[in-house]
Amino acid sequence: MQLRAHRLKQALAATALGAAIAVGAGTFAQAAEWRAWNIHVAGYPNTVAMDKFAELTAAKTEGRITIRNFHAGVLGSQPDAIEQVRAGALEVGNFNLGPIGPIAPAANVVSLPFIFKDMGHMHRALDGSAGEQISAGMAEKGLISLAWYDSGARSFYNSKKPITQPSDLNGMKVRVMNNDLYSGMISALGGNPSPMAFSEVYQSLKTGVVDGAENNWPSYESTGHFEVAGYYSMSQHLIIPECVCINAKVYNALPAADQQAVKDAARESAELQRALWDDRATKSREMVIARGVKFNDIADKSAFQAAMKPVYDKYLADNPDIAPLVELIKNTP
Repeated sequence: MQLRAHRLKQALAATALGAAIAVGAGTFAQAAEWRAWNIHVAGYPNTVAMDKFAELTAAKTEGRITIRNFHAGVLGSQPDAIEQVRAGALEVGNFNLGPIGPIAPAANVVSLPFIFKDMGHMHRALDGSAGEQISAGMAEKGLISLAWYDSGARSFYNSKKPITQPSDLNGMKVRVMNNDLYSGMISALGGNPSPMAFSEVYQSLKTGVVDGAENNWPSYESTGHFEVAGYYSMSQHLIIPECVCINAKVYNALPAADQQAVKDAARESAELQRALWDDRATKSREMVIARGVKFNDIADKSAFQAAMKPVYDKYLADNPDIAPLVELIKNTP
C-alpha cells in the first residue's frame, strides 16, 4: 500500500514537472526578437523614438516581443530594407514613404507636391481615415504602418541663387529621390531632375554634378549640404511622413492583444519623435542661418502649385481609384 502511494506521488510529481516544462517551452516559443532597420544616426529624433518603441513594445507585451534596432543603415540601403521587411527577412523598419510610393500607389499620394497645406494638416490627415487607407494599401504589398513619424517639410536649396518663382528653376539640375512624381515635379518647374542616392548628394553639389537638391532643415544641416549649397528657399513643396512599418504576415499572426500593444507602442513613440523633430528642425534652421546660409520664404506658392497640374493629371490617370483618397486629404480640415 505504501509502495503504491509512493509510486503515485512520483507519478504526480513527474506529471507536474512535465507540465511546467511544457508551459516554459510554450512561453519560450512565443517569445520573439524582431530586427528593425533605421537609416538615421545616434541622437536623431527617429533613432531616439525607435529605441523608445523597442522599450515600450517589450514592456507592453511583457517580454513576449523584443526589438533589436539596427541604426545608421547598417543593414543596407532603404530600398533594400523595404524589400527585406516585405519578404519577412526583417520584421520592422522606419521608412520614408517616398521610396514606398512606387510599390504601393496609395502611399504615393503623400508624394504629390503641395497636397498638404502644412505639418498640422498632414498630421490630421494621416492620423485619421486617410492614414488608415494608406496603410491598407501598403498592407496589400506586405507592409503595415503602425505609426507615422515626421520627416519635415522639404524645400529647395542650391548653390546658384534664391528661388522665388518657378522660372528660377529653369535649367537647374536638382537631385531628387528615386520616384517618378519627384522627377515630374522638377520637370514641370523647368528644372532637370537628377535621381541619385542620398549619400552621393554632398559630393555632387560640391563638384557641380547637380546645382541643387531639396530636403528638410535637419537633413540640410546634419549632412553639411549647407556648406556647398548656400541658398535655401522655403517652398515646403513636399511634406512626406515616415512610417514605423512591420511585415504584414508577422503582424497578422500576432494575437489581438499583442497587435494592439505593438501599435500602441509605435504610436507613443511617434508622439516623442514629433516633439523631438520640432525641436531639431528649429535648431537646424537657426544654426545654418547663423553660418551664413541665404534664406528666403516663398510666401506665395500659387505659381508653383499651378505648375503641378500635369503631375496630378498623370498620377490620377495612372491611378484613378486613388482619386477619392486625394480628395479626402485635400478636404481634411
